[in-house]
Amino acid sequence: MKEIIGVRFRPNGKIYFFDPLEFKVDVGESVIVETARGVEYGKVVLGRREVSEDRFPNGLKPVLRLATEQDNKRYSDMKEKSKKAFDTCVEKIKARGLKMKLIDVEYTFDNSKVLFYFTADGRIDFRELVKDLASVFKTRIELRQIGVRDETKVVGGIGMCGRELCCNKHLSEFVPVSIKMAKEQNLSLNPTKISGVCGRLMCCLKHEQDTYEYLNSRLPNVGDFVKTVDGTKGEVQSVNVLRQLVKLVVEDAEGNKEIVEYKVQDLRFKPKKRKRNDNDISDAQLKQLEALEHKEGRSKLNDD
Repeated sequence: MKEIIGVRFRPNGKIYFFDPLEFKVDVGESVIVETARGVEYGKVVLGRREVSEDRFPNGLKPVLRLATEQDNKRYSDMKEKSKKAFDTCVEKIKARGLKMKLIDVEYTFDNSKVLFYFTADGRIDFRELVKDLASVFKTRIELRQIGVRDETKVVGGIGMCGRELCCNKHLSEFVPVSIKMAKEQNLSLNPTKISGVCGRLMCCLKHEQDTYEYLNSRLPNVGDFVKTVDGTKGEVQSVNVLRQLVKLVVEDAEGNKEIVEYKVQDLRFKPKKRKRNDNDISDAQLKQLEALEHKEGRSKLNDD
């Protein structure tokens, strides 16, 4: 077994693991660690815990030291420098007439590099911009193009639910989401209903997916013929997934049909695998659906 701690370098960013050595580190404290980018300042979000050494076959980098008051001040100064660098970069982008949107600026803790994160519709030739920035900051410059989901995670905002965005509030990493999840949860497949602020499928589709998959597995499919405990046979007209209720079209001895609602435990049927053919819609097909919506003159979320 091996002791580890979890460290984040930006709010709600990915958690990285380090060897705490002999340091007594508590959650919420700041530490100085060595990363692939060099020496970095991070906050402990997972306290000491033991895990199998098999999880980290290549070993872990150690904590260099607990952050001192001087380190904390240096980190605060870096944040102020980053804000000024942001304004400077925006001016340079406008001067060059580049079609790119600056999202964030970040100094490495050892001041050896400044990273500029931006979004753009396509490839951008920013070689001259890098020269302009290098002449101002006198250090290594790195520009990184990020996607719209990453942009939303950094900027934040309020979702259609009225709460802060999941990606900005608590998600460390993006989870795979698909149209299948919306269909499994019986949601509208209108892109404007299931897309987030970033214009991509909402991350929260994943939150209840496991529950819906379990509940759906206990229900018959619409159109199936099932029997009730008293031997009545009927065709499934609709199902209520959360309440586990099934509406059947039943026929009496005189041939009259009526719709009767039953609890799933009052029905007798052989559980089947969920029909997947009309559920497996890829993100590429979603884009086709969005294009169709736009072509027909309906509303569509922008990716900007």
